[in-house]
Amino acid sequence: MDSTVKAEWHTLQDVLIHRPGIEMFFGLIEPFSFLYERAFSMDEAIYEHTELEHALDSMGVKVHRLKRLAIRLSRDNPDVVSRARNYVEQIVNFEGPRKETARARREFKRNIAELDTETIFNILTLRPSVDLKQKKGVRVIFPHVTLDVPLANLFFMRDQQAVSDLGVIVGRMSKPQRQMEPGLTSAVLEMAGAKIVHRVEPPGTFEGGDFIPADKFAMLGMGDRTNRSGVNQILKHGVGFEEMAVVHQPAHPLVPGDEPDPMINMHLDTYLNIPGNRVAVGCTPLLKKARVEVYHKSTDGQYKKNAEAPNLWDYLTGHGFTIVPITTLEQLCYASNFLCVKDHKILAIETEKVVDKVMTNLEEEARANPHRYHALLQEAKKEYGELKDSGQFFPHKKEFNDLSIEATSLNLQEITGGYGGAHCMTCVLSRK
Repeated sequence: MDSTVKAEWHTLQDVLIHRPGIEMFFGLIEPFSFLYERAFSMDEAIYEHTELEHALDSMGVKVHRLKRLAIRLSRDNPDVVSRARNYVEQIVNFEGPRKETARARREFKRNIAELDTETIFNILTLRPSVDLKQKKGVRVIFPHVTLDVPLANLFFMRDQQAVSDLGVIVGRMSKPQRQMEPGLTSAVLEMAGAKIVHRVEPPGTFEGGDFIPADKFAMLGMGDRTNRSGVNQILKHGVGFEEMAVVHQPAHPLVPGDEPDPMINMHLDTYLNIPGNRVAVGCTPLLKKARVEVYHKSTDGQYKKNAEAPNLWDYLTGHGFTIVPITTLEQLCYASNFLCVKDHKILAIETEKVVDKVMTNLEEEARANPHRYHALLQEAKKEYGELKDSGQFFPHKKEFNDLSIEATSLNLQEITGGYGGAHCMTCVLSRK
């Protein structure tokens, strides 16, 4: 499988997704700990994800579903399946009376060879263990099943890896809730024949939402999810672009303090994206606050820092980009988290469908912490009224008409509660 991407606007050919399963249910029980923005309807979220898959398929994109791909490829990759079975044996623990746990471990080890690939996949996703409670009587054993951080965010397939001009960079997730995901996704990509150019190693962290390729250069976000060590590893091993822009995660000017709020702009693609050649969409206050380090590739193949742009807005306009501005409210509604299918054609979120849920969530945050979120809430309310009056909710922008950008809108009001849109939910494998 070809696995290289040079520019976000090149024609999308192959994409890897994961349709949410029962693992999403556990994230909905405690959204905060599982990194979700809010609770939502699981049934509707899965339907919306299916609609995203259908939209991609109808546009001629080859869509690969993670579990289906793993099951199909496992038939020709017995060594990988064998490694997965060994790993599963380490995941599943048994506790309880000594005799019963010894029996259970022995039988599980013997039976693991009989488990089909889908069962192995489910174990890797749910991470179960069993506590055996024995009572009086014949075979009166109560198996209490616990799950060790199910992979409730696995459907956000952008973040476990990124595809550069050289191949696949396997990430290392910043949050422990997600650290098991890259091992699973990279194993499937390896089976599919994708070229892996680097695996980010400790103490580095890197998540794919922080990477945006733009032909002659690429942008790499650095902050809560991607740290300096991860950036340095990618500059050394993962990319071959002539120029790299390392973008510092900005704090929103309406939120007091210098520390960015990661749930406002978690990744670079939560406030910036590219819908076409030399066109960018971004939240103006964040673009003008984001500091940029510029690196050029020297004759010895190493990147040398030789300039610092005043901010991301100036950097992009200096490279000839036209910027379509979005409001803070639209940014909070995932406006920039669209997916470019080809030059000047995108799959976008119908932000007006999301706005009520986002506003309700922001109001609750402002009530709990008025010092931090009151000003942001007031700005969002003002922008809401202006957008209502103008009918210019993203993606229905006059600038898009002027620039001949075609936007297909998707209703993703439930699944975005996990904190992400069409861009976050797709691992782009190849563009031409």
